[in-house]
Amino acid sequence: MIYRLLAINIDGTLLRSNGRLLRVSKEAIEFVKNKDVYVTLVTSRNFSSAKKVAKALKLDSLLITHSGAIVGSSLDNLVFARHIEEEQTFNVVQVLESFNCHIRLLNERYSIGNQIKRKNNLIAKTVLGTGDPLFYPIQFVDSLSDNLRDHPVSTPKIDVHFTEPEEMKEVAHLLTERFPEFSTNVVNANKLEITTLNVSKLNGLQVLGEQLGISLDEMVVIGDGIDDIPMISNVGLGVAMGNASTEVKMVADWVTRSNDQNGLAYMVKEHFRKQMNVKQVKENMRS
Repeated sequence: MIYRLLAINIDGTLLRSNGRLLRVSKEAIEFVKNKDVYVTLVTSRNFSSAKKVAKALKLDSLLITHSGAIVGSSLDNLVFARHIEEEQTFNVVQVLESFNCHIRLLNERYSIGNQIKRKNNLIAKTVLGTGDPLFYPIQFVDSLSDNLRDHPVSTPKIDVHFTEPEEMKEVAHLLTERFPEFSTNVVNANKLEITTLNVSKLNGLQVLGEQLGISLDEMVVIGDGIDDIPMISNVGLGVAMGNASTEVKMVADWVTRSNDQNGLAYMVKEHFRKQMNVKQVKENMRS
């Protein structure tokens, strides 16, 4: 099988645990690009943050961001965008504010959230450690719902952070019942993501494939998170990182080393060194 597209998750996959992007990973991506394979990033991060990583990799590809709600090469050139409308955003926030959680509305160009409780170190670390570039403004307010009354916001994604996993499960169940028009996804034991219905990384990958004329069977996906499972299990070659949970590894075709053991570079060079250049393959088929 000739694979024409490589989709890479950022956190826990491309980056090491300390958030660093190593030269060996850059070299691996350049290696596969020279095989005429289209390389993209697929992430829950906001577009600006993903674009910053893409520039470090010298990628000018269409990127899949906000967990699939936004697909494009720049904020002025989006091929796909799905937003939770202003009134719906307000309604969801009102429900969430009755629980002990940090809420963050991730617009394409800025973020707004309720004040971080400094005594809650876990939430502070989770929210402030997201790798946002300086040109992606972040605002925190005492009451999101009060702020939204005066300044309505439409958003591709809402992130919700908890300190108690049981409370998160309760909220996820409540949101699913009260707002069936949204997708409420568990990212990990302390985080929920809310998007419009049917938004997912897999759906974003399908949108990208339609733009490029590349089927899911011709794609390789490398990821580590629960939200990567639909992609990993539906593409031609699904790869789980060594640091991924057992649940993710069980659906993968290949399990590579961890992100702290150069798992991405190892997998790319082990697999793609055997693959001919895509252009050469096409030319051979024509002759």
